[in-house]
Amino acid sequence: MAYLSPLRRLLKLVHPEGIPWPGSVFYNTISLSAIFQKHYELVTKDILSYCSQGGLLDIGTGPAWLLLKIHQQYPQMRLVGIDSSPAMVIKARQNVAATGVIEIKQGNANHIPFPDCSFDIVVSTASIHHWKEPTVGLNEVYRVLKEGGYALVYDLVSDTPASIMEQTRREFGRWKATLFWLHSFEEPFYDRKNFAAMAGPTLFKQGQTKFVGLLYCLILKK
Repeated sequence: MAYLSPLRRLLKLVHPEGIPWPGSVFYNTISLSAIFQKHYELVTKDILSYCSQGGLLDIGTGPAWLLLKIHQQYPQMRLVGIDSSPAMVIKARQNVAATGVIEIKQGNANHIPFPDCSFDIVVSTASIHHWKEPTVGLNEVYRVLKEGGYALVYDLVSDTPASIMEQTRREFGRWKATLFWLHSFEEPFYDRKNFAAMAGPTLFKQGQTKFVGLLYCLILKK
């Protein structure tokens, strides 16, 4: 079972699952920066290597930039995002309005507002460390996935290898990499071992892991 140190458990208690206003405005702005946009592109490419048709659900969609990246490449996909923050839902709807097809709803991982077997793939990026009950959330993900579908859960981890951090410094500069390093201390991120262990007590039973840029990915299949 995934384990957090006492300090990180405390951080998890005080951190909201969603980003309220005015944080939603700030996050919408910083997520337009190069380091964020590059990772949306990397994650988009990774997701589409698992599934490029049917329906996709993005949990904790935030400003919905990931959904827009996917829509640009595969406009025929049904794309849905949910977020627990009403302010972020408003911002995401504004960002995707021009597409006319991307659906944004309020909701969280513990109560996904869709029937069983609704999606071919479910994804989440930089969100699961905020989930109050990750086992419950991943079981909900299992419920709404179609048989044979994938869940891809991306997040930062507290023990990112030095080689990946050095690559980030070369690509984005030492200052941005240092900000990331500091960020990993004030957020309740899991380490790699415990991030991977989250699959064990769920209906998925097991999963695989890998890095996609700075993000660690837990790969789960129904």
